Amino acid sequence: MGKMVHTRALGAYLGFAIGDAMGATTEFMTPREIESRYGTLKQIVGGGWLGVKPGQVTDDTQMSLSLGQSIIDGGGFSLPRVADGFVQWMRSKPIDIGSTVRRGIREYMLQGQLESAESEFSAGNGGLMRNFPIALYCLKDWQHFAPMTLRQCHFTHNNFIADEITLMFGEVTRCLLETGDKLAALKLVSRFIIEHPKYSYSRYKGENSGYIVHTFKCIMHHFFDSTSFEETIIRVVNQGGDADTNAAIAGILAGALYGVDSIPRRWRKKLDRAIAHEIHLQTDALLELPCVMLDDARTADRASG
Repeated sequence: MGKMVHTRALGAYLGFAIGDAMGATTEFMTPREIESRYGTLKQIVGGGWLGVKPGQVTDDTQMSLSLGQSIIDGGGFSLPRVADGFVQWMRSKPIDIGSTVRRGIREYMLQGQLESAESEFSAGNGGLMRNFPIALYCLKDWQHFAPMTLRQCHFTHNNFIADEITLMFGEVTRCLLETGDKLAALKLVSRFIIEHPKYSYSRYKGENSGYIVHTFKCIMHHFFDSTSFEETIIRVVNQGGDADTNAAIAGILAGALYGVDSIPRRWRKKLDRAIAHEIHLQTDALLELPCVMLDDARTADRASG
């Protein structure tokens, strides 16, 4: 991969973690509550309902790093290995874990189930929030992106709306990583909305929940209406709601577009150093590793059983 792609990829991964850390402060707050307490939040200050330390990340970044490490350690994508990594993560007693994610991991632990049942209640953003390592890994061989994405998402979130939007985010991410062309990314999204008018964000009304359609509208509205990484993150964080996930995913797009050097130094210095180090290592490894969908007996046995 070329130097510019690496710069954008690192910006996207660090941007993701920084959005997560900053958004944790305003998660589940309304814009009015945020304004009353912080004015406009522009710093990584910690706190929030989880009581995070400044620069501490949440389940979004932790699950992404777990997924990325599973690929690196296994020399390819293996869903059982990914699932085992999620089990290990849940046993570490993370600061936060969504109910749909918890249920999917527990079903795997108890029954060996690698695919959750399709459900209208699985249209949250929990599969999307951890999918960036797949996009990074598949950048060199994009044909694997959709099958790997759907396999890892369906482990906990099996819903066709979530599938459509997660795959679309992947296409936009790829476009930005490879070209750095915001207009090309906008054209991709515009074509998607022509095909799926229900996802239009042209009349965005402040939707900010963890419902993946709200996530899509929130991020696309603020990302395409902003002119810098900093502006994108500040706008999404101050929207409240599922602010950590929404700002994290917005950070991927903004980091990919503007590059790692666009991330304010004050934010990079606040991010947990161990997390930043792990992100640097994973970015290098995922870009370099051959893209392989591993097929092993455990996958076949558990899928059929």
